[in-house]
Order: sequence, then C-alpha cells, then structure tokens
Amino acid sequence: MRHAPFKRTSFVALALLCALGQPAYAKKMYRWVDENGNVYFSDQVPPDQVKHKRETLSEKARVLDVLEKAKTAEQIAQQKRLDALRKEQEKIIARQNANDKVLLSTFRNIDDMNKALINKMASFDAGQKVIEGNIERIQLQLQQQQQQAANLERGGSKIPPKLLADIAASKQQIEAGKQELLRHQQDRQNSEKEFKADIARFQFLTQANNNDGKPVNGDSLAASNASNELGLFVCQDAGQCEKAWKVAGEFVATHSTTGQDVESEKLIMRAAPQKDDDLSLSVSLLERNNTLQIFLDIRCRQSSLGNELCSGAKAQSIRQAFAPFIQSSLAAQQ
Repeated sequence: MRHAPFKRTSFVALALLCALGQPAYAKKMYRWVDENGNVYFSDQVPPDQVKHKRETLSEKARVLDVLEKAKTAEQIAQQKRLDALRKEQEKIIARQNANDKVLLSTFRNIDDMNKALINKMASFDAGQKVIEGNIERIQLQLQQQQQQAANLERGGSKIPPKLLADIAASKQQIEAGKQELLRHQQDRQNSEKEFKADIARFQFLTQANNNDGKPVNGDSLAASNASNELGLFVCQDAGQCEKAWKVAGEFVATHSTTGQDVESEKLIMRAAPQKDDDLSLSVSLLERNNTLQIFLDIRCRQSSLGNELCSGAKAQSIRQAFAPFIQSSLAAQQ
C-alpha cells in the first residue's frame, strides 16, 4: 500500500505521479485531501480518512469517479429539511402551473369570464329560491299543525302524540332548511370570490401595458408574469444562476424580520417566525424540466394574524418583486 501525504501543489502532485510510475496503478488509486490540506495518493483508504472527499484515478491519473465527503449529522438534518422544503415548493409550483393552464385553455378573454360568472351566480340564486321556497312551505305546514293543536286544546281534547311529533319534525326541517340556506349563501360568496380571483389571474397572465397603453400579449409574457407572482426566477444557465443565488440571499436578508437559520448551496432560510408580524423568507435552488430555478417562499406565524399577513398584499408584493429584483441586479453587474 502506498499512503503518503503531500501539500496541495500541482508541482508536488505531478512529481508524485511520476514517482509512482505505471505499476502503481495496477490497482485502483485514490486521491484525497485532509482537513489540513495534505494531498494523499494510495491504493487503499484508511478508516480514519474515509470521511474525506476522494477521487478514483485511472492508470493515466484521470479522474474516474468522485465520492463526496461524509456528511455530519447536522448536514444530514439540513438536507432533510431542504428535501422537505423543495418537495412542498414543487407542489406549489406544479399546482399553480396546472391551474394557470386550465384557466388559459378554458376562457378566451375577460368578457367570457364575466359572462360565466354571471351565469354561475344566477345558478346559485336559483338554488337559493328553491331552498327558501321549501322553508316557506314547511313553515306554512307548521302553522297549520300548531293551529290544529290549539283548536284541540281549546276544545278540551288532548293533542295526539302523532301531531306533537309532526310539529317537532316540522321545526327540525325548518331549522335544517335555514342551515342549508346559510351554507348555500356561503358557497355563493366563496364561489364569487374565487371566480373574481381567477378573472384577476387571467388578466395578469395575459395582459400588460407598454408606454403607449397598448396591450402586449404572448406566452412569454404569461410565463414571466406567472413566475414573478410565484416568486420564481428561472436561470438561463449555471453561470447566471450562481450570481442570481447570491442576489437571492441579499433579498432574503433584506425582507425577512427573523434571524439567520440555514445558508447552503441549495437553501437559504431564515429562522422560523415567532411574532404575528414576522416574515421568514427562504429560497431554494431547484432543477426542474432541465432548468435551474430559484424559488422564494414566505413563512408567517401559525396564527390568524400570521396567516392573514402571509396571504395579504405585503407578502404578495415581496413575492412579485423577487424575480425583477434579481433581473435588475444582474443587469447592473454587467
């Protein structure tokens, strides 16, 4: 076994390879660097050295394979957090992209959507009239039953158990009808709110104004607008992504109200929100559809005020500003 440390210099490495000669490479040879910067060449890796990143060399000293250094428990935990975060973020992206695709393929323009909204609300209104009619019918039935019971009492007769049961049943039906009416009205409000949100989304995806006030449409515009609203920056290449990643880190630090938590090559995440007005930002480097993408996520405290903050205009404006901020910063660097 050959196992000799050398300082990391190209001259020493070259001299060592020459000294080893061809026979030394009859077996696999490994090269690694320890924590002190010493370079090792050997056909075996001692147990106390397996933690380091190492390369497998060919007979001509070409790198055949690279085994990354062993990860610490902290790094493994961090990787698990990254994997979980990326999984959730990719779900968000995929769900939003699917919704956008359906929206753009279902409607031709805003007028079509407004007509569809009117028809949908008319259908809800018709359903409400049916429910209200059923309630009125049962209320009339209850009045007749109660009148019958009153007449019997005035005549000194005992009210039959069946009539009492019918009165109780009518009251229950009326109460159930009122609950159904409330649910129907709530469904109408939610449907109208969601439909109006779809209209705003459709308009956002398909329209923009230039300085002349003329609409500019196109797939590229829709894709750009969608990415901006998602907080997604799509890199042109690896070199641009490396620069964009640094800018993304600056953006996260600027807009987060919580302290630093994780900062690695694929994840920058601020500490979890503790107060209702806390904003905790994170960015992750994703590879999707053979493209590198940087995704911004915003976390708020799990409370009514925190949820409102994350779904409100402030968080949305931060998300929408993310990709343009990176683009403008990269342009300034050129």
